Amino acid sequence: MNPSLNAARRSRELAEVRGLVVDVLVAGLGATGAGAALDAASRGLSVAAIDAHDLAFGTSRWSSKMIHGGLRYLARGQVGVAYESAVERGILLRRTAPHLVGAQPYLLPLTPGVSGARAATVMAGYRLGDGLRTAAGTPRRLLPGPARIRAGRALGLASPLNPRGLRGALLSWDGRLVDDARLVVALARTAASWGARVLTRCRALEVTGDGALVRDELTGDVFTIRARTVINATGVWAAGLIPGIEMRPSRGTHLVLRPQTLPGLTTGLHVPIPGEGNRFVLVLPQADGRIHVGLTDEPVEGVLPDVPEAPEEDVTFLLDVLNSVLETPVGRHEVAGAYAGLRPLLAARGRTADLSRRHALLTSRDGVVTIVGGKLTTYRRMAEDAVDRAVSLGRLGAGESRTARLPLVGATGATGGVPRRLVERYGGEAAAVRALAVEDPALAEPLPTGVTGAELVWAVRHEGALNVDDLLDRRTRIGLVPGDRAAALPAATAALAR
Repeated sequence: MNPSLNAARRSRELAEVRGLVVDVLVAGLGATGAGAALDAASRGLSVAAIDAHDLAFGTSRWSSKMIHGGLRYLARGQVGVAYESAVERGILLRRTAPHLVGAQPYLLPLTPGVSGARAATVMAGYRLGDGLRTAAGTPRRLLPGPARIRAGRALGLASPLNPRGLRGALLSWDGRLVDDARLVVALARTAASWGARVLTRCRALEVTGDGALVRDELTGDVFTIRARTVINATGVWAAGLIPGIEMRPSRGTHLVLRPQTLPGLTTGLHVPIPGEGNRFVLVLPQADGRIHVGLTDEPVEGVLPDVPEAPEEDVTFLLDVLNSVLETPVGRHEVAGAYAGLRPLLAARGRTADLSRRHALLTSRDGVVTIVGGKLTTYRRMAEDAVDRAVSLGRLGAGESRTARLPLVGATGATGGVPRRLVERYGGEAAAVRALAVEDPALAEPLPTGVTGAELVWAVRHEGALNVDDLLDRRTRIGLVPGDRAAALPAATAALAR
């Protein structure tokens, strides 16, 4: 089927699901929910996947965009979780999303605050992580091995570092997404190409083992979707549908620094957090010249907001850690924007920073399968496990998962002669996006972050964008900086009008 998502398809499929009993109903269209929709549909099952808001509205778009090999978990003895991460990273790099996921180098600067013993421990961890890469079957040409480099080379790669007392740096590599929300969009569209009905702005009011009471948030219409099995993939909001699930969400905050704040930074940075043996602040240069700095890990109590705020104390903390390795400190005025996401951790004792990231499957008394925990890197395995459980509970006639071998939309196709920025976001569809600008030169004019009007029109026609928030906050991420969002608003409105 056609992978295009748009308002017309949504209307048609909303009408269809009222008269069907689907094999699998998925609530939640983050990475795991969209992944479950793809997994089930590619097994030949009929699927409806709903979300109260939009694709990637919740946690999935607020990550560090790392597709990592689980080094942090290895350091805590969680070998199974670390190996699973390394395997899933390799699948994304090699087969399913090579257009969206690539290798990212990182430096850990050996400042006077990093002892020789700690440097040796971290390097040993990097080498163990490289061993996991080998065990997972990921070739070194995709992820080079770690190395210790001299101070001169470190400053050549990251000139904002403070040279005083710098003994060099530890160089490592890991996977990285250009945009986490675009991974979710690709998953949802690939699921749609296999026949899944992907329905945004459809809120699950109640769920049971045989379906859900749903409200169309655009019209207010309330109706029932009947299903043989139901998967609750709503993350930190899972307990809102299935009472009794105990979560301990934590907040991860990132800063967006203005372009040219750290000129000469060509790699990412791992900046050690003082007093923490195995936690770092990440510094990630972006293609548009901005720098993302994150992240915190703070427990969140009380009612969970749809869009979390980044508190000022998180901003101060991240700047303090970043400035501990810089020659010229970054001031608060250089922070153009900030964002925060909530991790869907299961309740357990201890700091949220120390809780396991292993995912868990929970089955309610009436048969709703809830998937919680985990992390972005392992979304595919989480989705596979959830669908396996649903298939077993519902006695559905379906084979094993195919998604480890299934390229996402854009993973294949010619990309020659197309700007790299488009290829890294659209892969094999980049030429079609550019063709819109060729047909109408007005759509070639760059907006903030380099996005063009052609991309906005593409998002409306093919990626399910229904309003300006979808366009600016999730399909393009222009909205991360309020000033950029305001500047691009007229173009977004025009794209919808087309």
